[in-house]
Amino acid sequence: MGTTHVMHRHLRHTPPVAVRGQGVWLEDAAGRRYIDASGGAAVSCLGHGHPDVLAAMHRQIDQLAYAHTSFFTTEVAEQLADQLIRTAPAGMSHAYFVSGGSEAVEAALKMARQYYLEIGQPERSHFIARRQSYHGNTLGALAVGGNEWRRRQFAPLLVDVTHVSPCYPYRDQREGETPEQYGQRLARELDETIRRVGPGKVLAFVAETVGGATAGVLVPVPGYFKAVREVCDRHGVLLILDEVMCGMGRTGTLHACEQEGVVPDLMTIAKGLGGGYQPIGAVLAQGQLVEAMSAGSGFFQHGHTYLGHAVACAAALAVQQVIERDGLLQKVQRGAQVLQALLAEKFAKHPHVGELRGRGYFWGVELVAERAGKTPFDPARRLHARVKSEAFARGLLVYPMGGTVDGRYGDHILLAPPFIVTDDELALIVERLAEAVDAAIAQG
Repeated sequence: MGTTHVMHRHLRHTPPVAVRGQGVWLEDAAGRRYIDASGGAAVSCLGHGHPDVLAAMHRQIDQLAYAHTSFFTTEVAEQLADQLIRTAPAGMSHAYFVSGGSEAVEAALKMARQYYLEIGQPERSHFIARRQSYHGNTLGALAVGGNEWRRRQFAPLLVDVTHVSPCYPYRDQREGETPEQYGQRLARELDETIRRVGPGKVLAFVAETVGGATAGVLVPVPGYFKAVREVCDRHGVLLILDEVMCGMGRTGTLHACEQEGVVPDLMTIAKGLGGGYQPIGAVLAQGQLVEAMSAGSGFFQHGHTYLGHAVACAAALAVQQVIERDGLLQKVQRGAQVLQALLAEKFAKHPHVGELRGRGYFWGVELVAERAGKTPFDPARRLHARVKSEAFARGLLVYPMGGTVDGRYGDHILLAPPFIVTDDELALIVERLAEAVDAAIAQG
């Protein structure tokens, strides 16, 4: 390939050209094949080239590609909303469609603010979120997010948000403290933080139900989210759960919060919603919030050109129908046991693996220089980047990140294979990953 006019993520390096995808495999222009063990960024839940999704997109394009939502709704947007609300946590009444996860988070933040204006509490303007979280790359999403590397250079542009501790038992649970006690301690920290900021000033607490890219699949301890929900209710604060990465079946239930026994006020979804076939995200909103806006100003003061895009809605509806029809949530639950066993076999006693953690088809492998002391590798080694490179050379796509511990120290690898992956493909993923990790560490 000659000169590129595409502004790629890495300006000194043009990536290979992807030319086709089928199932869990992607192929480049040179004919090399890669097994997509991270679904891109936990996006491709049905893999690539799924015939039912492609057929639905073709049908929609032939009928109607786009109609602006200030003039029209579409059948397919209505059907998708019906599907999502039918399967949503209790009390959710409406879906607001956008083009991705960051847009969904922005919309949820604005909904929270407008809700309190509508019910006569304009002094509420402050968000609380967690360190080592990730909520997207737009300015509002970056502000609530706790990914220090992504935030740092844009910090002067971000609204002020208070960040509390993540639920990160591997690093932060104290000796002699049970997982439940640890969760209660974190809930007390949130309660004290709300009181310090001023209970009447806080809009919402924003959290990923299962932490995603920043710290590598942080699974909540038992009772943590129930305690958080109680704290929010005590202070009249909304609970916004970000399930952009961990939602829509990724953890083995359609919504990750089902396993926590909590219902949020607002929930953001995206990646697994459309499976990468079209850009789409959504906010699912509790009826009382929508009713307050409806009874008050009568509209949500927000909008984008591509809200409810017909082809995106058609793709997402097809993805969700396939997941339901083919029993893929049950497949993820069963396959999770296979994946966990394979990972344990290769990494449970590995001298440089501190922890394996995950749920469903969503797993994190935290790498350490020394296991007993949980000592991270020197960030100068950029071990996560080396693992990605070594995996890529072996025809494996994974999602590594650095700064796992505090934004600077720590390395992890995130796995999020498509729901359609076979047991043999899972074995191949783990085999290649083990080779890549050892090769990266051996570079010294």
